[in-house]
Amino acid sequence: MATTREIVNPAIAEAHPRLFDVRHIREDFPILKQKMHGKPLVYLDNAATSQKPQVVIDALLRYYLQDCSNIHRGVYLLSERSTQAYEDARANVQKFINAAESREIVFVRGSTEGMNLVAQTYGRQHVGAGDEVLITALEHHSNIVPWQILCEEKGARLRVGPINDRGELILGEFEKLLSDRTKIVAVAHVSNALGTINPVKQIVAMAHARKIPVLIDGAQAVPHLKVDVRALDADFYAISGHKMFGPTGIGVLYGKAHLLESMPPYQGGGDMILNVTFEKTTYNHIPHKFEAGTPNIAATIGLGAAIDYLTGVGMENVASYEHALLAYATEAIGQIPGVRLIGTAREKAGVLSFVMDGIHPHDVGTVLDQEGIAVRTGHHCAQPVMERFGIPATVRASLAFYNTKQEINALAAGLEHVKRMFA
Repeated sequence: MATTREIVNPAIAEAHPRLFDVRHIREDFPILKQKMHGKPLVYLDNAATSQKPQVVIDALLRYYLQDCSNIHRGVYLLSERSTQAYEDARANVQKFINAAESREIVFVRGSTEGMNLVAQTYGRQHVGAGDEVLITALEHHSNIVPWQILCEEKGARLRVGPINDRGELILGEFEKLLSDRTKIVAVAHVSNALGTINPVKQIVAMAHARKIPVLIDGAQAVPHLKVDVRALDADFYAISGHKMFGPTGIGVLYGKAHLLESMPPYQGGGDMILNVTFEKTTYNHIPHKFEAGTPNIAATIGLGAAIDYLTGVGMENVASYEHALLAYATEAIGQIPGVRLIGTAREKAGVLSFVMDGIHPHDVGTVLDQEGIAVRTGHHCAQPVMERFGIPATVRASLAFYNTKQEINALAAGLEHVKRMFA
C-alpha cells in the first residue's frame, strides 16, 4: 500500500486509506523530531495551529521554486500551471466537505475572515433595527465580535444560547430563542475552548424550520471529524487551513450558491470584476466575486496538499484514533489530585481544558515548556466561556492524530512536577 507521501490522487487515497499507524504518521511531520530545552517536543497546542506534514511543505516549495506566478490572468505556462494548481485546491476542498459545486468554495485568509465576510455581506443585507442574531455561549471571539459590530450598526440584538455545567449547549433553551426576529444563526461546530461538539445538524433543522439561515464555524471540526456540508444542510461553513495541517493565511468559506450569488462583494479590486468603468462596475461570478486581488496562492496550493494528505490518512481513522486518545487523556489528567477539568461534554473533540488548584495557568504552561511540552494557557479567545465557569483562564491541551499515549503520560508527569514546584 502506498505511503502518504506517495499519494497524489485524492480519489485513490479515499478508496485505499492506509492502515493507521501513529509512528508512521509522526515520520511525516519534521518538526516533531526536534527537542525543546533538551527534551523531546510534545506538541499539544493543535487547537491554536497544527503542524505541517512534509507534503505540504514540499507543495509550498514547489510553487516558489518552479511555478511562482500570478493566477487567472497569465497566458504563459507558469501562470497556467499556478492557476491549475489553485483551482485544483478548490476542487479538493469541494470534495473534502462534499459541497455541491466548486463555485461554492471561497478562499479567504481563515475562518475569521469567512465569518466577517458573511456578517458584512449577508448580514448587512438582512439584519435591520429590532432584528436578532443568535449565537451560543461557546463561541470564539471571531464568531461574537463581527455580529456585535453588525448589531451595533443596525440597531439589532445579539442573543446567546446558554450552556450547562458540562459545557454543553442547552438545546431546548436555544430553540426558545429562535423567533421571527432571528435573521441568522451562527454557531461553532466544535468549541475551541472546551472541545464540545455542538449538535449542529439539529440546530440547522430547527433554524430552517423557521426559514433562518445558519453559519457554522468549522475551524475546530474539520481537522478532527468527517464534515459533509450537504448532510448538515449548512448555509455557510467557515474553515481555517492552518488548523487542518495546511499553511497559515488560508481558509475557506463554503456558501450555498444561491446565497453567495445574492450577496454583495466583500472587498473591491482585481479579479472580482468583469468590467470596470468610472460610471459602473460589473462584478465577477462566484466564487471570484469574493476573492479580490492577488490571493495567497502558495498557501492555497498547500491547503490542497493538506487535504490530499488527510484523505490518504482517512478522516474516519483520524476521528477514531483521536476519540480513544482523548478518553485516555481525560482519565490520565482527570485523576491527578488538584486538577479540575473544565468542559466535560458527552460529545467532545480533542481538547482537554483544566485548572490546577492554587496555580495560575500561565505558571503551569511555563513549567511544562521546560519539560518540552507545548500547551496553550489563557482565555483562548473565548472570554465568555471563562466567565461562565468563573475562571480567568485554563490550561488547554489539544490533540491531533500525531499525538500519542506516551505524550499524554509526559503531560501527566509534567503536571505532577508542577505540583511539586508549587507545593
